[in-house]
Amino acid sequence: MKLLVKLGGTLLDSLESRDRLAAQIACARARGHQVVVVHGGGKQMTRYLAERGIESRFVGGLRVTTPETLDAVLKVFAGSVNHELVAALNRAGALAVGLSGIDALLAEAEQMDPELGAVGRVTASNPQILDVLVKNGFVPSIACVAGDRQGNIYNVNADQMAVACAAAFGADQLVFLTDVDGVLDAAKQVRPILTAAESRALIAEGVATGGMQAKLNAALAALEGGVGQVRIAPGAAERVLDRILAGEPIGTRMVTV
Repeated sequence: MKLLVKLGGTLLDSLESRDRLAAQIACARARGHQVVVVHGGGKQMTRYLAERGIESRFVGGLRVTTPETLDAVLKVFAGSVNHELVAALNRAGALAVGLSGIDALLAEAEQMDPELGAVGRVTASNPQILDVLVKNGFVPSIACVAGDRQGNIYNVNADQMAVACAAAFGADQLVFLTDVDGVLDAAKQVRPILTAAESRALIAEGVATGGMQAKLNAALAALEGGVGQVRIAPGAAERVLDRILAGEPIGTRMVTV
């Protein structure tokens, strides 16, 4: 199976959590799955900026990315967060390779809105480097930074990066591991299965807002892009990835109809 796992930055903020998830990813790789990882790091980024007296400003849930902030994006997303995850994967026995969307133009982007600064929208994903790495037994670990053919660098939403890479890679399954139990309905109950129409209704009714709204939109885009299965699941749950791959109904499984 071709599997893309998106890890939220909150799950990578402690050594224990990184090692636990890295062990599960290494196990999936050892069982013959071709695994690609995309990660965020918003919590680490906000902390890094605050320590330097730089205020984080958001518009529509996206971090306004000034030249000063973009420098931090490279240092945090493509630097410390990425390399700490690669080290955890190596420690678990999965030979990992740290990448960003800039590498081999894995993710090409364009500026989303001048008001947001260097925030990018992925316009194309070139999976050749992923194919080379996974076919030779490596686990690509991708930071949510993209580029273009003019050498510009963009801060990209990690969920959108995951969707673009999953679609280009031809992933059979995309798993969003998050800091919530799954998608909640109006009664605050986790929906084990959610159709595209039901997802749009949760957004329209204001039930799914903020980060969950963005994640649902990303999941819908993945299904439309040809990804076979999409799941939103709690990254802190015991053996969560093992259980998902074994077919256990944990979190929320997204379906087209």
